[in-house]
Amino acid sequence: MCRVRVAAVSYLNTIPFIYGIERSGFFPYADIYLYPPAECADAISSGRADIALIPVAEIPSISNIKIIGGHCISATDNVRTVVLLSESPVSEIKRIYLDPHSRTSVRLVKILAKEYWKIIPEWIDLTDYESVTPSEGDGFVLIGDKVFDYETKFRQKYDLSHEWYKYTGLPFVFAAWVANNSVPETAVADLEKALDYGIKNIENAVNQDRRIDRKTAYKYLTENIDFNFDNDKRESMRLFFRKLEKLEEKTGPG
Repeated sequence: MCRVRVAAVSYLNTIPFIYGIERSGFFPYADIYLYPPAECADAISSGRADIALIPVAEIPSISNIKIIGGHCISATDNVRTVVLLSESPVSEIKRIYLDPHSRTSVRLVKILAKEYWKIIPEWIDLTDYESVTPSEGDGFVLIGDKVFDYETKFRQKYDLSHEWYKYTGLPFVFAAWVANNSVPETAVADLEKALDYGIKNIENAVNQDRRIDRKTAYKYLTENIDFNFDNDKRESMRLFFRKLEKLEEKTGPG
């Protein structure tokens, strides 16, 4: 079997996936590369990866790929690590600084702002959070492990998955597994077995990681993250695609 290049997200929420691929023995011919979410999409679109876990907002724009398997990164309600933080209530937010590492979160907050919160903020790319002094009317979209460090430093926190759930009644899918059309089904099947193994061994996976304490990591992975790509998740993803298309018809990509 030829080597298969797998791109995955280098965040806490993928610990079970990485553990399964590296430790299960079900996918011994995989070479795994860790990137921020947006770079995973770039890796598969450029041909640097054969299989990738990518932000769902990128899926419609990449040709010659297919969604694979029954696993994803999603949340039925609060995800905790994709948030809008502010000193002001959402109705009073005038500027929103955007984390560049997740294009899905950027699109999601824009949809929520337009359709649910009914606000028209100024959108600002955030390259270095530490260089910004928050003031009234500022909001910050932060994703990933750094949210644990900042979530208690603001008066207001809006969990974007929870806001989507309140708006649509559906869970939100942040990332899904995709493969180039040339990837054989045997590789997809081996990936599935490896991912299953990782999810069934979350406690062991957490014990191998030192980013945050084990209790917090285990609670987050078992209570906030939902790895099952079921029918509700697929329906939610299709709804997100429709809203994304409508948004970009008016504003353009980004």
